[in-house]
Amino acid sequence: MKVTAEALALYAGAFNESQTLKHFGVKVRFPDLETCEVVLDPIRPEQRGGLGSDAVNGGVLSAIFDLVIGCTPALIDPSRRSATVQLSINFMNAVRGSKVLARSRVTRGGNTLVFASAEIFDEQGRVCATATGMSRLSSQPWSQNGTPAVN
Repeated sequence: MKVTAEALALYAGAFNESQTLKHFGVKVRFPDLETCEVVLDPIRPEQRGGLGSDAVNGGVLSAIFDLVIGCTPALIDPSRRSATVQLSINFMNAVRGSKVLARSRVTRGGNTLVFASAEIFDEQGRVCATATGMSRLSSQPWSQNGTPAVN
């Protein structure tokens, strides 16, 4: 399948309509044909760290990395399902403020496996964490009948 802005918008829209992403408060977007982004805005109190910390909880950041790495294969083929199969995260700075931006790019892509790198930025644009990961492209489309099947 040819990658187009329209195909990526349809893919992102299907994810953004899922109950999981609505509950989590994140949005998937593709600002161009080479980049996947996930935005958490605003950060909710329950997404902050424990023991009185105002930093975003590491588990929340890990989930955001899983999502952005898992959606990156759409940059190769937005018609197929994909899933993260490996994820390595480096936390460098606490994320504070009111929003989080994760950005990923394909570092190597094939017909089945897609390697990606990602960064998480705080609202000042500072890199707070990095990740590398691998996703598997399924042979199955994410929609069987033309209706988004993401829940």
